[in-house]
Amino acid sequence: MGKIMDHRRVERSFFIAIVACLLFSSAFAQRKERLVDSWQPTHFDVAITFDGTLSQIASATTAIDVRARKGDVGVIDLDFGTMPVAGVTVDGRAVKFAQHDEKLDVFLPTPTRLNQTLRVSVNYSGIPKDGLILSKDKDGFPSAIGDNWADRVHHWIPCLDHPSAKASVTFTVTAPSDYQAVANGAQLSMKVNPDRTKTWVFNETRPVSPYNMVVAVGRFATGTLRSASTFPITYYVPQSEGRYAERGFAPAAPSVVTFSNLVGPYPYKKLALIVGATRFGGMENANTIVFSPNYFKNFENSAAAKSKLFGIPNSAVEVDAHEIAHQWFGDSVTESTWSDLWLSEGFATYFAGLFLERNEGPERFKEYMRKNAQGYLAYEKTRRAPIHDTQTEKLFDLLNPNNYEKGGWVLHMLRGMLGDKVFFAGLRSYYDRHKDGLASTEDLRRDMENVSGRDLKNFFDRWIYKAGHPVYQVKWRSMGKGMIGLTLLQAQADEAFLQPVTVEIRTKAGKRRVIVRPDSKETTVAVKSANPGSIVIDPDEAILKEVVN
Repeated sequence: MGKIMDHRRVERSFFIAIVACLLFSSAFAQRKERLVDSWQPTHFDVAITFDGTLSQIASATTAIDVRARKGDVGVIDLDFGTMPVAGVTVDGRAVKFAQHDEKLDVFLPTPTRLNQTLRVSVNYSGIPKDGLILSKDKDGFPSAIGDNWADRVHHWIPCLDHPSAKASVTFTVTAPSDYQAVANGAQLSMKVNPDRTKTWVFNETRPVSPYNMVVAVGRFATGTLRSASTFPITYYVPQSEGRYAERGFAPAAPSVVTFSNLVGPYPYKKLALIVGATRFGGMENANTIVFSPNYFKNFENSAAAKSKLFGIPNSAVEVDAHEIAHQWFGDSVTESTWSDLWLSEGFATYFAGLFLERNEGPERFKEYMRKNAQGYLAYEKTRRAPIHDTQTEKLFDLLNPNNYEKGGWVLHMLRGMLGDKVFFAGLRSYYDRHKDGLASTEDLRRDMENVSGRDLKNFFDRWIYKAGHPVYQVKWRSMGKGMIGLTLLQAQADEAFLQPVTVEIRTKAGKRRVIVRPDSKETTVAVKSANPGSIVIDPDEAILKEVVN
């Protein structure tokens, strides 16, 4: 017979069990994402008129072409901020609406039919809480610049504020005539109005995600970079920094050439480079990139590490190449969920490295990759999470070395496993299949498998869907008759990484390389060799790892 427990112990045990359940549930809670479901935007017409000092939106109308993905949809539930809405129409007919909790519910006169198209127009004005930054540039002139990542565009454009809700967009921007405007897409027209304003029209025909939709208005120094591109590469920078622009954006045209050769033609009809209000080092808005106000900060600093090729700070070269790489990965091929963010940030991080490798040399590339490895390893000591992170609630917390540095290293390891020819063929196939659309981590895996003929499920499972990295240790023992037993150990607490590892054995007679193919955390192979003077694990630095004695 069992013992009778004291009632206080029962209560305490019950309390501990409840707390444990809550902690367990919290630890494994899935982040909720608002995906495209009952309706889908296909095109935006955004008309914005600014007041004379760019301190508010005097008036705006956003018309959204919507396709019903289900029958019987009665409400188009837009994401929208707190600016007052003057009215809403559907196909030109005024309808009821309700604004609440950064939502704008548009009540349809009759429920939709499957695949029915509607045009929803919203009239509004005011000062956006976020997303469109109304501020002054470093010269003290007013500016208005979109800065939308991750889900901040809804503060100034009613939309479905998730990267999967891609659509084409036309911007009509009216501002005082002594300002300059730029937005996504090709400029269709510019006219001077009788009231000392100008109106610009820009049109982007390819679908872009909401966070990549942007307008920038200010008193810019502007120009067109010299390049052999078939499309214009222009800049818009504070007037006092116009002297830096040609040199400061020198990596732009070579970046376009490098990535076009590696992946495919540049996907848009123009490339605009802006320096202005963004909280990021650079924001990759489709064909209309905004760089930090500090982009040119170290250009006169003789102590800053400079590019031997371009003569500008290394940091500027890296961020320039990173944001331009996003035009292919992140903008044209967009992550289907926030858990797949590495398909944007990891790709841009690695392609910035590829730009350095092909334009500044392999040593510069190795230096860049070592720095990225150090960044990830330091981060991993503070937080363990998989790259494919379904739990982090705050989207800004996803801007971490898992998605950037580790994501870039995953691509580098794939390249090392598959070889350059197959690796880049796989990336070209992936890009071709998903350009102008969405992609998931599984899409990338399948495309790389189809081209390589290799089963990459274990690699993706271990590196993307689980946390950590290998911690290698090597031991050897003499087996006699000119043979040694070489043992590769993995000292990390969690499960083994199974990709092949190159080990270089160095003896008085020279160097010999062997490939160890782990099947567990301890793998021993017999090798014909004299007693080693030293052994180097992964001499080509192709694996993200730690090595311990």
